[in-house]
Amino acid sequence: MNIKFSPPDITQAEIDEVTDTLRSGWITTGPKTKLFEKQIAQFCHTEKAVCLNSATAGLELILRIFGIRKGDEVVTSAYTYTASASVIEHVGAKIVLCDVTDDGYEMDYSKLEALVTEKTKAVILVDIAGKICDYDKVRGMLEKKAALFRPANELQKAVGRVLLIADAAHSFGAVKDGRISGEHADFSSFSFHAVKNLTTAEGGAVVWKNIDGVDNEWLYKEFMLWSLHGQSKDALAKNQLGAWEYDIKMCGQKCNMTDIMAAIGLAQMKRYAGLLARRRQLIEKYDAALKSYGEVVAHYGENFASSGHLYLIRVKGIDEKKRNEIIVKMAEKGVATNVHYKPLPMHTAYKALGFDIKDYPKAYEKYKNEITLPLHTLLSDEEADYVIEAFRQSVREVTLYGE
Repeated sequence: MNIKFSPPDITQAEIDEVTDTLRSGWITTGPKTKLFEKQIAQFCHTEKAVCLNSATAGLELILRIFGIRKGDEVVTSAYTYTASASVIEHVGAKIVLCDVTDDGYEMDYSKLEALVTEKTKAVILVDIAGKICDYDKVRGMLEKKAALFRPANELQKAVGRVLLIADAAHSFGAVKDGRISGEHADFSSFSFHAVKNLTTAEGGAVVWKNIDGVDNEWLYKEFMLWSLHGQSKDALAKNQLGAWEYDIKMCGQKCNMTDIMAAIGLAQMKRYAGLLARRRQLIEKYDAALKSYGEVVAHYGENFASSGHLYLIRVKGIDEKKRNEIIVKMAEKGVATNVHYKPLPMHTAYKALGFDIKDYPKAYEKYKNEITLPLHTLLSDEEADYVIEAFRQSVREVTLYGE
């Protein structure tokens, strides 16, 4: 067999929606993007959502709108993809990395508390594999330390403490304590990249909780300004007869979503409940067969259900070298795998910023024996069984132990 890692699940419904968009004559940001935003807000139980070209753009715009800049600090996880941290560098603030806990892939919250200082303006938690972090615990800690907070503008003053942001790139549709992803952090940034559960090819969205004294329509317009060069009108508004004139209110970014992208998302939204259910079936199949091989993410429990985005397994008793050998063995058997994640301090860019993996020992321990197995809704039961057997055989061939 040839098992791909995470191909997009595209059906005739998505093709028809895109075709309709192409025939409409409106292919950039327009009516379908606005409709997609409304559907996302409704899905996440928020008043507003703004669609962009990536979750990374979403994270960066949150920081920029809140005026986070040089001299400020933002804390995020050492165990994540670069997007969680690179946006901090983009706005000129200092990246502060936190090691992870022994239990799972979340930040060590006791260490996080010690990293929050009077220079801290935001904390970015990362919902790895689609499992929602403990935002209530972190919010309580940030409120306890609110006396340290030094607001630099009216928006920061309205929040009254360090801003709590979700890198929710993996967790669209996840639930914890009766609340869906998007209802937990102050701001949440989702990814709709090609490998994500719900895709728009490239794309993302930001949602947020209401802030006392801050008008959501104003905040939405701030995102729109930043996403389109600081231009006072988007293309849809400028296209109205006689409405050409506009102003550039700031030197903004260019990271808007197009209607072609939104069209894919609109079709995917109609299918999303079924996509999440299929992921759960596959995860439960993997769990039943593979838990004895090592630590796996607990995707489902009494008070939570992840989005089932990734299947991470840490193979017991192996090091980085043997982990890589298992990955090669599986590739030889036609199964594509991955690793989530190589900790940020191990990358050249972060070494250049002064980070050293020796300062994040738990992140390295998580990384050295982690393998991510194929998990997607095009995977049949027969193919999933093949992945399981290929994994078992590969582990035996490299480590000489079985179940």
